[in-house]
Amino acid sequence: MEAMEAILSRRSIRKYESKPVSAELVHQLLDAAMNAPSSSNGQPWHFIVIDDRKVLEEIPKFHPYSNMLKESPVAIVVCGDVNLEKAKGIWVQDCSAATENILIAARALGLGSVWLGMFPVDERVAGARKLFGLPDNVIPHSIIAIGYPGETKPQANRYNAERVHKNRW
Repeated sequence: MEAMEAILSRRSIRKYESKPVSAELVHQLLDAAMNAPSSSNGQPWHFIVIDDRKVLEEIPKFHPYSNMLKESPVAIVVCGDVNLEKAKGIWVQDCSAATENILIAARALGLGSVWLGMFPVDERVAGARKLFGLPDNVIPHSIIAIGYPGETKPQANRYNAERVHKNRW
C-alpha cells in the first residue's frame, strides 16, 4: 500500500479478529514509531508492548474508552521520558508523531488500530503508572490497540478548504 493510500484510508478500528499479530509485524510498527520526527532528534520515547490478555483487560478499569483492548491481540503504550527530551514539554509532540506513525504503518501492513489518549488525563496517567510500574520520569502518552480488523469502515473525505488559509488568516 502506498503512503497516501494508507494515510487517507486509515480509520479507528475498535473490533478485532482473534488472530494473533506476529512479533515481526510489531517490530515493524515500532521501527516506524522510532523513525518519527522529534525535536532536536531527542527521541524521548519508550514503548511497552502488551500481549498478555490479563494486562489488556486491566486497562479499561482506568481508561473508559478502551474496551476494545479486551479483544485486541496486542497494544503498544507510547511513553515520553522527560529525561530524554531536548526542549521542555516537547515530548508530547514527539510521542504524538510516533503514535501517528504506528497508526499509518498498521494500516499499510493490513492491521487495524485505534489511538487511545492518556496524557494529560490524570486518572489515566495514574492508572497506567500503577499498572506498568513506570518510573517518575516516564509519562504514558497513548495506548494503541492493534489487530486484524474485525470491521471495515469506508474512507472518509475530511479535506475542508474552509480551514485552509494562505499567507495570513
